[in-house]
Amino acid sequence: MTISRQDSVLSLFLGAFLLTGCVMSEKYEAEKARGLNFQRLLAQEEKRTGELDSELKRVKREASELEARNRELTAQVQAVREQMARVNEEADAMREATALEKKAREELRRGSHPASKSKQAERNLLAQEADQLASKPESVVSEGRTPTFHQVKPGETVFRLARKYGVQLEQVRKWNNLQDDLIEVGQKLIVGYE
Repeated sequence: MTISRQDSVLSLFLGAFLLTGCVMSEKYEAEKARGLNFQRLLAQEEKRTGELDSELKRVKREASELEARNRELTAQVQAVREQMARVNEEADAMREATALEKKAREELRRGSHPASKSKQAERNLLAQEADQLASKPESVVSEGRTPTFHQVKPGETVFRLARKYGVQLEQVRKWNNLQDDLIEVGQKLIVGYE
């Protein structure tokens, strides 16, 4: 009986050992499955990270292209604003020229009036003086400088000439003894001094 008891104890130990081995084997398989699942999830996350990196590069490239386009459009808007300013300036000059033309026509209609005749005579005298000064610029010096002349073209005004030559409107009037802004085509005006 002792042998049988020993056999039964041995078989009990052997059974317990086998049973423990099976439990450990199941734990191992479960851990192995969890590890494989984790590796699969990690591979999916790495793939998603690669896709996001590609997307980020594409977005950065598009952003730089949009910034370049924005700079181009900003430059175009600035050019249009400058053009609008020039157009407005020309429109103002045209309005001024039209007003002066109306004023000149009214004065011509009232040409029989002695005051307008004296104004016209004064203008003619100034034009002659300007012509004389233009023909002898080296002999005419104002404050040690030689005058610069401009011959008036259609549509030009005193205001526009002052802006063109970068001088004050009042200075142009003073240099040419102008009582008002009425000037005539072909008239020679002093627009500065060298």
